[in-house]
Amino acid sequence: MRFLAGMLLALAMTSTLAGQQTAAPAPATAPPKDTTTAASTAQSAQPGNSNPASQPATNTNPPTPAPASQPSAAAPAPPDDPKDVAKAKRQFKAGVKLKSAGQMDAAFEKFELAAELAPHNVEFVTAREFTRQQLVMQFLKQGNQAMLDHDEIVAMADFRHALEFDPSNEYALQRLRDSIPLDEEPVSRNMRVVEQSTPIELQPAAKHQDFHYKGDGKGLLTQVAQAYGISAQFDDSVPQKRVRFDIEDVNFATAMEAATSVTKTFWVPLSAKQMLFAADTVENRRNYTRMSLRTFYLPDLATDQELTEMTNSLRVLLNLRYIAPDKAQSTISVRAEEPVLKVAGQLLESLAGGRPEVLLDMRVYEVSSSFLRQLGTTPPAQFTLFNISPALIAGLGQNAQNLINQLIASGGINQANSQAIQALLAQLSSQASSILSTPFATFGGGATLFGLSGGTGTTVNVNLNQSDIRSLEHVTLRASQNTAAVFKVGERYPIVNATFAPIYNSSAISKVIGNQSYIAPFPSFNFEDLGLNLKATPIIHADRDVTLKLELNIRSLGTQTVNGIPIINNREYSGSITLKNGESSVITGLISSADSRSISGLPFLARVPALTYAASGHTKNDRADDLLVVITPHILRLPETKSFAVQLPSGH
Repeated sequence: MRFLAGMLLALAMTSTLAGQQTAAPAPATAPPKDTTTAASTAQSAQPGNSNPASQPATNTNPPTPAPASQPSAAAPAPPDDPKDVAKAKRQFKAGVKLKSAGQMDAAFEKFELAAELAPHNVEFVTAREFTRQQLVMQFLKQGNQAMLDHDEIVAMADFRHALEFDPSNEYALQRLRDSIPLDEEPVSRNMRVVEQSTPIELQPAAKHQDFHYKGDGKGLLTQVAQAYGISAQFDDSVPQKRVRFDIEDVNFATAMEAATSVTKTFWVPLSAKQMLFAADTVENRRNYTRMSLRTFYLPDLATDQELTEMTNSLRVLLNLRYIAPDKAQSTISVRAEEPVLKVAGQLLESLAGGRPEVLLDMRVYEVSSSFLRQLGTTPPAQFTLFNISPALIAGLGQNAQNLINQLIASGGINQANSQAIQALLAQLSSQASSILSTPFATFGGGATLFGLSGGTGTTVNVNLNQSDIRSLEHVTLRASQNTAAVFKVGERYPIVNATFAPIYNSSAISKVIGNQSYIAPFPSFNFEDLGLNLKATPIIHADRDVTLKLELNIRSLGTQTVNGIPIINNREYSGSITLKNGESSVITGLISSADSRSISGLPFLARVPALTYAASGHTKNDRADDLLVVITPHILRLPETKSFAVQLPSGH
């Protein structure tokens, strides 16, 4: 009520700003008058309408519809674009003029465009919603008047127009259902009948009769049937009972319903002009009620489990004894009475509407960068100090050829010991190089002489290595309600578990080798999934919200191994989020950064600013990895909310 009052006040302010004086509309708070329509009166007089739930609504004036949306407290939003605000004002003024001229549809379009351009303007939004409700009320009144005039087609069109402006209006939805003729049910897109038996229809005379009878019950049933040109036959279970029956100006259906109620019997057709009467008991209805066969095709069933669950639901709810599902053809065959088959079709229509579906648009952004820089000089860090004897100095000073000649002249080298000399030379060649073969410096010069030798030479490093990697994984998944959708992209990497067989550790190995039946063992291994693994389970709500249960796993092969088995890098996310239709959200993000710097050189000198690069080597290594996962749901099919009331025949 406060919201309607606010809308009325806003509309009055809008008209004042536009320079036009409009009268305030009548308040919509008065309760509608309860009047009985002619169509309802006529239907209540028809035979067989004993179920009050099946009567159409009798209230011709619709209740005051609820507003489409309620304002809610939210954080301050950024202001609208001034250009859009100017365009919105022009559209709003045009809408006010059209509404004054009585063109409500065109005015609503202008107000809707103005509200889209300036969504934070309360005046524009209020005018749009108030005009929407006025259009809904207008079409509902037109539809109710068409129902009073027995023009169901026009009424259906008006009620559909009302639902186009306000899909959540329950009254308009109910009136649309009431306007559909019983013999013109809409064609179902979720379920259709592919095979059915032809029922026997009784064809009585279309006339009205008066009955004033007093006597046996069988005589009453015979007289009523003969009055409309039907031949009556009786089962032995029909009791002998005296009755009194007085009724005037009734058709066949009304007369027969009253007669069977008095005699406690029921009837079934045998042909177009014959009928059989039996006592109204559960056993007789099961034995004599004519069965029909109908096969329903359900194209939207995705799994065999859904077909089994639907079959069990029909069997339990309708107490069906003859029902056969066909998983290969996605059909359900039902054998039951005609009213039960009709109810089964309505129940399957409500159950087989297809599960709600959603399209998941997921993007995985990964950015990796690395930077490696090496600058400076790496001098030798180890030195060797050794003593040099004078004899070694004297020996090194002589000519090697003179030394060999002296050995030959003295008999040190001859044919007898040539092999020993060759072995000595081979041994010397296999040994490590002498310390004297490397550059060294000497000092001392007195009684002793020392040498100083460096390990390796000085190395100058000027190296730069920089890399940037940007990758995008775009995944699109289509999933149904509460059914997990699994997506895997990447590779399967084999990891060896064992490469030997137990026969190697027993004496049986010699036997199989001897009889040539040995077979080389096949290594045991298993596969590991590398890459992107996604499992999404959506739950779609009626208000167009989507709840997602996500399990995300990103795995890659590492550079290190343990006992020959590689290490697998793993990034995993598991959680549940709720999003609006078409709303993007970041479900997970990972940032890893590593920064290392090292200095290698001579002590003390490496810290001197002027000599640091000449006396030491500097290494800088930076690495950064960013991972971002964004998901956007798009609803393809909303859950259907259907309700219906049926009356099963006796015995069910």
